[in-house]
Amino acid sequence: MMSLHSIIQADLYRITGTKKNWFGISKNLFKPEFCYLFYLRCVNYHYKKGNRIRFLVLSLFLRFYSIRYGYEIPYQCEIQPGLKLEHYGGIIINPLAKLGTNVTLYRGCTIGSNRRGKKAGAPIIGNNVWIGANAVIIGKVVIGNDVMIAPNAYVNFDVPSHSICLGNPGKIMHKNNATEFYIDNPI
Repeated sequence: MMSLHSIIQADLYRITGTKKNWFGISKNLFKPEFCYLFYLRCVNYHYKKGNRIRFLVLSLFLRFYSIRYGYEIPYQCEIQPGLKLEHYGGIIINPLAKLGTNVTLYRGCTIGSNRRGKKAGAPIIGNNVWIGANAVIIGKVVIGNDVMIAPNAYVNFDVPSHSICLGNPGKIMHKNNATEFYIDNPI
């Protein structure tokens, strides 16, 4: 398990492109995307460690910034290092969703669950995935590695690695290095 500091540094590197110490981290807390991620990571870390007082105090900050910036990303989500939120606001993630490393989320995207049927559950998203503005990923689906979900796409099916998914209903096009030039500063 990575330390809290290294996870936060990985997220900051995805946003700024430079490795920073704690002073550099505190200087970037004024960026809405990083500020929210900072508190999300801290709350998740102290939740797992069982430190109830820090968890409760940091949860209040996380709730405040959730309302202020329009993110709904629960601390229970399994999110690997290197998450990048582009443009603040309107990002919703189900608490049961799992996100890999180097995932980029744009404004208005939804990663939600389905409560019934064959696809009941939440998505599992692989590494190096770019999800465009207003894209919707619903149900127990697996999004492979190196996948681009185009803006306004609706995905309720599995998407294989090295592909692009676009449209509503979503259509898959195979492409090697699908996220090349889209994943900034991968860790």
